[in-house]
Amino acid sequence: MQDIQSAPPASREKLMHALYEAAELEQNLMCTYLYAAFSLKDGEGEGLSAQEAEAVARWRRTILDVAIDEMNHLVAVWNITAALGGAPQFGRTNFPLSPGYLPAGISVKLAPFGDEVIQHFIHLERPQSSDEPDGAGFETAGPSRTPVPPRLTPAGYDYAMIGIFYETLEDELRRLVGQLGEAQVFCGEPALQLTAAQVGMAGDPVTGLESALAALKRIVEEGEGAPEHVDGSHFQRFVAVRDELRELTARNPAFAPAWPCAENPVLRKPPRPEGRVWLEDPEAVATVDLANAIYALALRLLGGTYLIPAQDSEKALYAGCAIGLMHGIAHVAARAARLPAGASHPGVNAGITFTALRNAAALPHGPSARRFYVERVEELAGVAASLDQSDPHCRSASALLDKMVQRLKGTPPPSPTRVSR
Repeated sequence: MQDIQSAPPASREKLMHALYEAAELEQNLMCTYLYAAFSLKDGEGEGLSAQEAEAVARWRRTILDVAIDEMNHLVAVWNITAALGGAPQFGRTNFPLSPGYLPAGISVKLAPFGDEVIQHFIHLERPQSSDEPDGAGFETAGPSRTPVPPRLTPAGYDYAMIGIFYETLEDELRRLVGQLGEAQVFCGEPALQLTAAQVGMAGDPVTGLESALAALKRIVEEGEGAPEHVDGSHFQRFVAVRDELRELTARNPAFAPAWPCAENPVLRKPPRPEGRVWLEDPEAVATVDLANAIYALALRLLGGTYLIPAQDSEKALYAGCAIGLMHGIAHVAARAARLPAGASHPGVNAGITFTALRNAAALPHGPSARRFYVERVEELAGVAASLDQSDPHCRSASALLDKMVQRLKGTPPPSPTRVSR
């Protein structure tokens, strides 16, 4: 952390720039955790012993719970951004991230569950007192960010660990309040934030410095940089998974808890193929394409909630639909993990790529947004119905999307807003 006394004046613009990076970081972590969870096998019918199947089911639940926590952290970051008067950021860079895009040599890529991946998760979530190394294959010599003198244009902070980054955000919030006053800093409309009133996983609204610092502290204690004594932290949970994985592997060296999913799958032939797997199998491509489209729509729906005040029923509707779509992602992504990548990569399976749109921002609130969402979900439902319905993952996804269409159609749309002349 920088010396607050000698630091340049704080800036709302620069603080929101850092919050946008925090939002990207939380999204990236969430996607990598989900990818590992979706790659896991399911039960004795997929080659696991009874004991192994029980352990793998626990690991899947653990990783999914951590991913849900990351979604909570993302909402907390968005709420702080909205409380400062800003618009939450919903974009991010596609996988894999280029070395140096994030500081501290942080490597972010999609990879199936395994000892190296779990060790990587432990390294990312380690407390500041830990010397846990990164997983094999994840080490990177990414450059640190060059310190810059005070400028109007925001520049990203350099940080050695994720927990330190959040501590810096805390310091910047305190300094901005010290300069402008709490009422001036937290000038955003609280009713635009996403809270537990609309979706159970969200927290309390951010209305001032105390609630903003509490939200950041919760992020750190639950995962990023959590002290080792914090029970149930992401660090502790991943360490427990790693230890049990190594114990079961010692008993059965042939133990394979996950499908051999691709590292960094892509749907288009990449100009730089290194470190990426171009998916060619038509069935896998159609499945991954659907999973990506569901993911993008879920983000857009969440974005829409930040334009709608809490008293408007549309806010809870769009939040609920976004959460429902996330369950759909799980079904389709699990199917993708069981399909071949293509002839160019024998023995390698596909996987969701979490492709990011150029802009997944919210649509202007009103009947036109509802029309867009209905059309899009109907489009997704049609593709889901065309997939192999003998696969329970496909059936579940198709039924969920059909239900989503009916939910959006069955709820009266908002009245159009007329512009006064």
